[in-house]
Amino acid sequence: MSLRNPNVVNPQQRKRVALVIANPAISTTTGWPVGFWWSELTHTWYVLGEHGYEVEVFSVNGGKCEADNLSDPRDRSGYSATDLITTGFVSTPTLAALVENTKKAAGIDVNRFDAIVVAGGQSPMFTFESAIDLQRKFVEFYEAGKIACALCHGVAILRYARLSNGQLLAKGKTLTGFANVEEDFADNAVWEANLLSRDRHVMPWRIEDEMKRIGANYVQAGMWRGFAIRDGSLLTGQQNFSGTETANLWSRRSAADRLPLESFRRTYRRGAARSRSPARRCVLTREGGGQARCVSGACLRQVPASNVVFRRSRDTKALELSVHRAAAEAKRIRCGGALW
Repeated sequence: MSLRNPNVVNPQQRKRVALVIANPAISTTTGWPVGFWWSELTHTWYVLGEHGYEVEVFSVNGGKCEADNLSDPRDRSGYSATDLITTGFVSTPTLAALVENTKKAAGIDVNRFDAIVVAGGQSPMFTFESAIDLQRKFVEFYEAGKIACALCHGVAILRYARLSNGQLLAKGKTLTGFANVEEDFADNAVWEANLLSRDRHVMPWRIEDEMKRIGANYVQAGMWRGFAIRDGSLLTGQQNFSGTETANLWSRRSAADRLPLESFRRTYRRGAARSRSPARRCVLTREGGGQARCVSGACLRQVPASNVVFRRSRDTKALELSVHRAAAEAKRIRCGGALW
């Protein structure tokens, strides 16, 4: 038993997270066995645990879950050999046993948990369409104002999750997930290894294409870069290297949300990053639904998101909140009603 004190706000009632992994399946495109991805479980578990959260593992159907081979540091391919967090996790019997007999996602009590995290791997792309109970639970968390989070191919849940009014949850939301450039890399790798003919693909459909099709504002940070973004109660991570970024973004924002929300200050420069124009400031007030409204009357007509930095007023002593540069490549945002 560790004596480390994570210094949580209320040690008697810690925040609780339902972490859902995918059950094993057979790929309909390759015929290979597919499962969850270790790092999306282990890195998320580690970061949240370091912040004092309690994490419980579930799966769509319950029972034993199996990981994609390439995500296992012990796999002879060496693909994940440098993943020391997962190495420690799978080498600890009590932790490795957590995927041996998971509970069904249908049994998650939204009232007992503060958030749901849906991890990826290859299996979600083939199994989440029929995961009706998981889709419902994900929406329940979101509509209750609790964090609803999806990672990598776990973002597949957003292709199907619908709000109580029938609208797709992802429509109009800013989010990320496994990028087309990463799918291209995976396809080329199996083609060059002569594992698939060039008229076949690893995945039956693509996260980026589908999210754009249903009306989401899809953004990404570039190939294999850890990246996460939050839009209100919806939080998404780009790919298997984004578990840490996703958990950190959530824990930082959760901490900040407990502090006063009177105002933010935004500093930016007009044009490119090398511009010599003097900095201009906007004073923003926090509003519902992740919105911010300028009350200074000094804002520019349009601002490149890459040059935007959010900082709390110094008197609140809060954490710095930043907008990832990747957002600039996909969208320009207006000062009034900026969405994060």
